Amino acid sequence: MSDTKILDFTSKRKEVVEQRRRSFERVLFQNFLGVYSVIDTNDTIYPISLIDVSPIGCLIQVPSNLEKNQKLEFDSEVSLRLYFTKQSYIPALVKIKHAVEYVDDHGHTFMRYGCEFDQSIASFDALKSFVEFVYKFAEHSTIDKGDLKVFYL
Repeated sequence: MSDTKILDFTSKRKEVVEQRRRSFERVLFQNFLGVYSVIDTNDTIYPISLIDVSPIGCLIQVPSNLEKNQKLEFDSEVSLRLYFTKQSYIPALVKIKHAVEYVDDHGHTFMRYGCEFDQSIASFDALKSFVEFVYKFAEHSTIDKGDLKVFYL
């Protein structure tokens, strides 16, 4: 038997699509999509960062100074607002499933929470479609390299 390695194109393609999805999410979440949450006991609404999203949940990041040293408890419910315009948002209800302290490259401390979506609320259908769009965009999008050729259908 030879030592020839067989390339698994399917897994490599999935890996590339996953990298593109995460890259697209970073751009989308940092530049276009505002996420706000009611977290503290005074029902104060403040911005948080949406780091990652999947069909079953999301990863959010809360600056430590906004959190006032209050940690979200495991299995506690949090209301999220995913804003697509300045006034309109999709409400989401999540349960905290994971928490970890995170320090960025600039030395700023955050709490990152892994959350599970409550799929029973009516707005989950819109959220599910949004997540599907993010995945499909990563799979089918191309990078504009300044080509002069225009493709018509």
